[in-house]
Amino acid sequence: MPEAIIRNGRVETDSWTIVGVEIAGELPQPLPAGPVVVPLAWWKAQRAVLAHHGAPVGVWLAPSEDPGELAADVASLPIIAVHFPKFTDGRGYSSAALLRGRYDFKGELRAFGDVGRDQLFYLKRCGFDSFALAPHRDPAAALAGLVDFSLRYQGSIDDPEPLFAKRRATGLAR
Repeated sequence: MPEAIIRNGRVETDSWTIVGVEIAGELPQPLPAGPVVVPLAWWKAQRAVLAHHGAPVGVWLAPSEDPGELAADVASLPIIAVHFPKFTDGRGYSSAALLRGRYDFKGELRAFGDVGRDQLFYLKRCGFDSFALAPHRDPAAALAGLVDFSLRYQGSIDDPEPLFAKRRATGLAR
């Protein structure tokens, strides 16, 4: 059954199947029909097999994996997902910032796993544009988390100019 996700500020039906979160080792054969997101290790080891899948293929990163391993592939990947196995594991924020800032990834960047409403605003600031929330969380109720704050002091991936520079440009700074 397709799950609901938050993508670009809306709740949508997810067309992607993320595989390999629970299973370590070999790529399941056959892969599920339709677009799939596979672990980085599978991508690196089975690229030729994945090229013949017949549907789009994306890659997901575990918190400990280096996003730089996808640097050569960012232009061709339609989606990169970053796994948040625990609510308290924040390493994925850095992965997103690197993918967007250093490696110039333009595709869909998804946070998935133990993701909740309280994280959405900050995840978006780091470059995520889609979110697969934990199963017990309601995406429609979580949407408001994307706009929890109207003013941002620091620059970030989603708005690089800090507030003091904006104020200076408008003549409001002293």
